[in-house]
Amino acid sequence: MTYVRSAVLALTLCLGAGSVEAAPKPVAAAAPAQPDPDEATGFTHTAIEIYRIAPGQQQAFLEFIAKCDEANRIAGLPPRQLYVHSDGADWDFILVQPEHTPADKAAALDKAWDQVGLPSGAAFFFEIRKYIASHTDTDAIGPTTAKAYLDSIKK
Repeated sequence: MTYVRSAVLALTLCLGAGSVEAAPKPVAAAAPAQPDPDEATGFTHTAIEIYRIAPGQQQAFLEFIAKCDEANRIAGLPPRQLYVHSDGADWDFILVQPEHTPADKAAALDKAWDQVGLPSGAAFFFEIRKYIASHTDTDAIGPTTAKAYLDSIKK
């Protein structure tokens, strides 16, 4: 079964330049999941995913991600942290979440995944790719501070 990484939701949706409507206020963030930290460093590895969505698929992509977040909720995990493009580079959405599911939540997440009817394995790969024009992701350490990271090299 495919596991889903999880994190905090902080939606910041701003309307396009020149709009006279007010931008919605960010949604209050839930407490982040406490994933298993890296044993060597003690830091949490965070996945940062940048999506450019296929034309006309923005709503369908967000509906799919909302379904993934519902599986997280059922499993006792917070939703992903979502950022919505408002100006600048050519991405549509950024998702930020722990790189790994906490070990004590993996079985519950797999069960919730099935409960909400999400595809697994290759079926997941084909389903999510329907919405994506391009996608990049990276594994980062954090969140942290400059001091905490610098202190880690002194160990």
